[in-house]
Amino acid sequence: MGAMSPAHWLIVVLVFALFFGAKRLPDAARSLGRSMRIFKTEVQEMHDKPDSDPADSGDPPVRELPSPDNAGRVAEAKPILRDSLRA
Repeated sequence: MGAMSPAHWLIVVLVFALFFGAKRLPDAARSLGRSMRIFKTEVQEMHDKPDSDPADSGDPPVRELPSPDNAGRVAEAKPILRDSLRA
């Protein structure tokens, strides 16, 4: 199982030409190249950009809500009596 020889690559190209048509292959390759170029520039910008402090960004700071004193407790429900509904 070695590398693909030029004959193998020729067969792969012919199969793609049969499936997609000779006219659509250059457009597909061009759009793939553009996508790869955009991806590379975005990855490079992520590596070049230093980690910023959230206080430096223009976004407002995130505040935590204060916890209520009775957090986790549920008020006890009173049963409804049928006789009290009729009256």
